[in-house]
Amino acid sequence: MLRSNFQVKHLTLTDNPYFLPLALIIQTIQLLFWLPATKKYLCFFSGYHTVLPVVFGKLFGKEVIIQCGGTDAVNLPEINYGNYRKKWLKMATIFSFKHCSLIVPVAKSLVKSNYTYDQSLTSRQGLLNLVPGLKTPIIVIHNGFDPTFWFDKGNEKRPFSFITVATGISKQNRALVKGIDLLLKLAKSFPKYTFTIVGDEKFQSELPNITTIGSLPQEKIRSLFQESQFYLQLSSSEGFPNALAEGMLCGCIPIGSAVGEIPEIIGDSGFVLAKKEITELQEIFHRLPTTDLTKLRSAASNRIRSRFSYQKRKKKLLKLLR
Repeated sequence: MLRSNFQVKHLTLTDNPYFLPLALIIQTIQLLFWLPATKKYLCFFSGYHTVLPVVFGKLFGKEVIIQCGGTDAVNLPEINYGNYRKKWLKMATIFSFKHCSLIVPVAKSLVKSNYTYDQSLTSRQGLLNLVPGLKTPIIVIHNGFDPTFWFDKGNEKRPFSFITVATGISKQNRALVKGIDLLLKLAKSFPKYTFTIVGDEKFQSELPNITTIGSLPQEKIRSLFQESQFYLQLSSSEGFPNALAEGMLCGCIPIGSAVGEIPEIIGDSGFVLAKKEITELQEIFHRLPTTDLTKLRSAASNRIRSRFSYQKRKKKLLKLLR
């Protein structure tokens, strides 16, 4: 998207805390080497990796834009999730947001929200609730998706087949964040329905109607979406979940939790679970056999194409970067 108009140099850090000091040294060398050619810094999420770009931006007059994506705008210590539960990561996140040039969240809920989905979790979420005295300009730009890659083939789908994409769920806190606890309860309650979980080969379930698959290339994930009738996004926390929109483009009827941008993504093309209550979710499932699923299948794909297109995001982002 960016390389169509700009020269882009992609730098990464590390997600291993033991390698962080060395990674920051390497990042300093990289930033110094590329400094003469750098016009702007664009950072994905805020954290340790954004501190040095922000400092370099201040020192050398470079614009620093941070795309806020989720974990950097929520604080859910009850399920061990969010940057703000760790002292030094919290400091790095807040410093970066306060001193960058512009923040570009992918969802309105990441700016400021009152969390109500799970009553056991902290309610005040979003940048304006978590970053004291934040004055940095904020512009929301939703994610966008390519309907020429993600598309509904119009084929007959496996009846009452449900799919979700979630990485790292072999760790308990990650499984809670992604709503896998609810999915397991559903699979027990509806043994004739089939459930597929993609993204973590280490996660295993003894239930015969659950299939777990490790990481896959996008082409194979697309094929699974095109075969599956429903997409499940039962997360306890999300910004803008990409896989949900990709699944909908492929004709999956969405069932999602009322967190982040999920209700706006789904709209009237599927089902939204207002509270984390298994009985409410089961009621949704009991209504499925009497619902016009053909109509919802078409509505789901059309909604993403019209509201969250790749071209719409590209146009907004390139205009902002210019």
